Amino acid sequence: MTDTLRTRLAERLGPSGWLDAATDAYTTDWLGRVSHAALGVARPASTAEVVDTVRAAREANVPVVPQGGNTGLCAGGVPGAPGAVLISTERLDRILSIDPDGPIATVEAGVVLGALHERAAEHGLVFPLHLGAEGSARIGGLISTNAGGSHAARHGMMADRVLGLEVVLPDGRVWDGLRAVGKDNAGYALRRLFCGAEGTLGIVTRATLALAPAPRARATALLACPDLGAAARVGYALRRSLGELVDALEFFSDTGLGWALEHVEGLVWPLDERPPSTVLVELACVADGIDLDGMLERALGEALERGDVTDGAVAASEIQRGAFWRLREEIPEGQRREGAQLKHDVSVPVAALAGFVVETTAALEAVLPGVRANPFGHLGDGNVHFNLSPPAGRANFGDRVEALSDTIYRRAVDAGGSFAAEHGLGRTKVALADALRDPVERELMRAVKRAVDPAGLMNPGVVVEG
Repeated sequence: MTDTLRTRLAERLGPSGWLDAATDAYTTDWLGRVSHAALGVARPASTAEVVDTVRAAREANVPVVPQGGNTGLCAGGVPGAPGAVLISTERLDRILSIDPDGPIATVEAGVVLGALHERAAEHGLVFPLHLGAEGSARIGGLISTNAGGSHAARHGMMADRVLGLEVVLPDGRVWDGLRAVGKDNAGYALRRLFCGAEGTLGIVTRATLALAPAPRARATALLACPDLGAAARVGYALRRSLGELVDALEFFSDTGLGWALEHVEGLVWPLDERPPSTVLVELACVADGIDLDGMLERALGEALERGDVTDGAVAASEIQRGAFWRLREEIPEGQRREGAQLKHDVSVPVAALAGFVVETTAALEAVLPGVRANPFGHLGDGNVHFNLSPPAGRANFGDRVEALSDTIYRRAVDAGGSFAAEHGLGRTKVALADALRDPVERELMRAVKRAVDPAGLMNPGVVVEG
């Protein structure tokens, strides 16, 4: 049966569209934790070819695994067992239209986020989703994981930018929901159902996305704070006084900053000393004539008077702005080069963030003395990337991996937050979700899965089991 399926797909998709030999680039997740051989890799170049692939696999009773850029951190885009057909969207890479007056874009699922940024800029527009993998992450995968990023507090998660979708369902039918309106209350919001479903309910093939006018002015600053509590107070004050002008509000610790400066070439710390906590704030405005630099400098002066900021610098040029952002963006790479690490993506209410980080860091020390915590992330929405490195001089975490992760996840939930903020569940957090989320909530998810995919062949083992 599988040989027949291979032959059928090879004939339908052609040599560019079907790969019998799936390399690690397709079958191994970004962090190298999950890897299983695929029956082959389908690389459809049209919705019709996605339909044919899904139908052929269904008739052969073979699972399919949709994959975008394979940049996810929870292994949701790679096979969970040998023998699946992996469907890569990399050849569905056309930006079909950009309507400057909408302003909207209609794109295929395989469009790389960075390419959309470039095309939108040609029209004086932006697609306000920014993350470290934007040079390889694809729109379909970003929709399927409901990605967030550094500007989510102002512009929303990926689902908030999706106006319409085209989706190939598990039985091969196509749902054409490519409507370009924000207000569409004709029943269930089906487009939302596929945002965050991680390919378990269907394969996104096209999307209509809301763009925004490009800012005419920006002001960016690095603020040195004596502790995370002060950084949080700075965040509150900036949002109260500057409101919708706050385009991004990030934080990181000296631990992560130190690794970035040590291991990544070209980074420069612009202040006299490295503080315990740093806030990166960016204001942006479409209107002309607003003195963002002056507003930011006044806010900085007030924070200095309160003692919540001990030093700061406002970017004087676009080059310096980019250098400030690189300090934040290279935090993960600096830690990767430091050695073994455990990544955690959690969220807590903004008001609870500082206390959560401080108390959880202390709890982690009790689990593994000397463990090095590197909390950083999005101060504006309470999303913390709580990444850990082993104690200095140790190559790994020994038998403490599960206990360390469990400490972070349970404390995030106890604080009223989530153990899965913007990376989804994938394969690696399904058991965790079953343990920490309301059974009614989990059963509702399983009921939706069974209703849409009764054969259980669409990305099995992701989001829910069974």
